[in-house]
Amino acid sequence: MRNPIYKQRPVEPNPARFGGERINDFIVLSEAFSNAYLVETSAGAVQINTGMGMEAPVISANFRDFSTSPVQALVLTQGHVDHVGGTAYFREQHPGLKVIAGALNPEHQAYDARLAPFRAGRSAFAFTQKFAAAFEYYKSQDYTNFPAQDTPQPDVLVEDAYVFEVGDTRFEVIAIPGAETNDSVIVWLPQHKICFTGNLFGCPFGHFPNLVTIRGDRYRDALVVAEAVKRIRDLEPEMICYGHHGPVRGAQLIADELDALYGAIMHVHDETVAGMNAGKDVHTLMCDISLPPELEVGQGYGKVAWGVRAIWESYAGWFHHRSTTELYAVPASSIHADLVEMAGGTSAVVQRAEEKAGAGELIEALHLLDLVPHTSGDAKVLYERIHAALLEQSDNFWLQSWLRHQGGLS
Repeated sequence: MRNPIYKQRPVEPNPARFGGERINDFIVLSEAFSNAYLVETSAGAVQINTGMGMEAPVISANFRDFSTSPVQALVLTQGHVDHVGGTAYFREQHPGLKVIAGALNPEHQAYDARLAPFRAGRSAFAFTQKFAAAFEYYKSQDYTNFPAQDTPQPDVLVEDAYVFEVGDTRFEVIAIPGAETNDSVIVWLPQHKICFTGNLFGCPFGHFPNLVTIRGDRYRDALVVAEAVKRIRDLEPEMICYGHHGPVRGAQLIADELDALYGAIMHVHDETVAGMNAGKDVHTLMCDISLPPELEVGQGYGKVAWGVRAIWESYAGWFHHRSTTELYAVPASSIHADLVEMAGGTSAVVQRAEEKAGAGELIEALHLLDLVPHTSGDAKVLYERIHAALLEQSDNFWLQSWLRHQGGLS
């Protein structure tokens, strides 16, 4: 009987620390905000991903601890900043380095740059403390000269597949766009049955994918993500070097996990579509759709309920046919003061929220508190208490980070 792998693997991404890991006799791993790998051959090495700019010297040092092979090529598995930011640093370290990426890598980097201030603000609640801790750690290691974050220009853009050999090793860079990013590629070593996926179908391996991000990003199409999972499954890898944390080893384990992930995505997609066609609203579907036991995957980064809403809105857009007011620029908050006055004032609303919270109706209580200021007094105390209670119930990285931030717990 399958024991889902997510139960044995960490979830949270963390910045690079000094000290790499040799995962076999020719691959070195440096964990970072997104993993970087060095693949050694008889005629030099190939690097996969760079981490962020500030992490690049740490990753480089970690590789040098294990290998002095000259690096011939660098493959960027996707355009996210934690995969590409150290490219300029590694170009300086390895003159003549060939940088390889997916055909839509420039588009994705331009998209990220266009919304950088927006997304930085939206991500701060989850990563500010991690960055602060990283800088303190680096300072303790006498590392303070941080390279700038790069927006690289790849030398080779891969439309479908790009095959090359270094020494005795064949590298197949295969474009599988549209899962986490539109420019995703994988690196397949057919001689060794090893696949470097980056974060192709999400941050931690074995978890339901983020079809929409709390920080704000393009919706990811569930069917495209499922197809990406299937394409990796069809390669029959014996080891997956993922974008976060250690490798996943064993052909049968990998097959079982990818079968479950594919099935989970398709189950949520099909149930959502069926519910839409039956006239059910999105919140009902978010409550009702769950995974059967045989398709259990983690929900530590994406969540099934969030996936349901992402699928619903990917198909139907933001107009939910609940109210004419959805079509106008006047938010519901514009009449909150009227509701509070009609209810008997702020204290009456807080009292009702207290009653809801006491009955275990925590979200309903938050809806009530959203009608009134909750930065001081009894409303603030209750607001923070509810967030603490919700935090105890959550095992999702993004939700936990948000609850700590909103509840003043971080």
